[in-house]
Amino acid sequence: MTPKHEKQEFVTVLVRDPRIQKEDSWHSYINYEIFIHTNSMCFTRKTSCVRRRFREFVWLRQRLQSNAVLIQLPELPSKTPFFNMNNPQHVDHRRQGLQEFLEKILQNALLLSDSRLHLFLQTQLNPEDIEACVSGQTKYSVADAILKFASLHRRFPIEDGERKKGKIDADSDSESSSSGLGHSSDDSISHGCKASPASEES
Repeated sequence: MTPKHEKQEFVTVLVRDPRIQKEDSWHSYINYEIFIHTNSMCFTRKTSCVRRRFREFVWLRQRLQSNAVLIQLPELPSKTPFFNMNNPQHVDHRRQGLQEFLEKILQNALLLSDSRLHLFLQTQLNPEDIEACVSGQTKYSVADAILKFASLHRRFPIEDGERKKGKIDADSDSESSSSGLGHSSDDSISHGCKASPASEES
């Protein structure tokens, strides 16, 4: 195939559909759908949807930075005590900041080579299990995890069946609140992709 017939690679990422999740009787948090559509050879799956909360983005940035010390990573939207999940403007400002963060990350070839990024974007593995997979401590590979998640539309089975979600060394994004935003009682289930890659952000 001649160069003029080769398709230009693209990666589209949308952060959308913020939803309230109940953490316990007193605390709630928001997670966001991350939609990926791409033709890049860097990605195992060309279309995917997962849900992530703010502190998981904080963990991702810390891990990417530790593995690419010479690169100045983009900043996440600031963590503020005045954030109110009842305020749609606050929520949308954070959503936009998270999307801009991922858009910049996905433009860097070195960061794209980090398996943690791909597991973050294309599986529902928690950070503890992402680290275990990347370090070869699981029976499944990175590609296996992504393909399995895509086929089951849920979290990749945790091998011991009893392992708790890992504690993340980042500030909690929990908030005490109830809100008119979309609610879901369980953030362990991945919601299906919207029908069109060109769907509007919500």
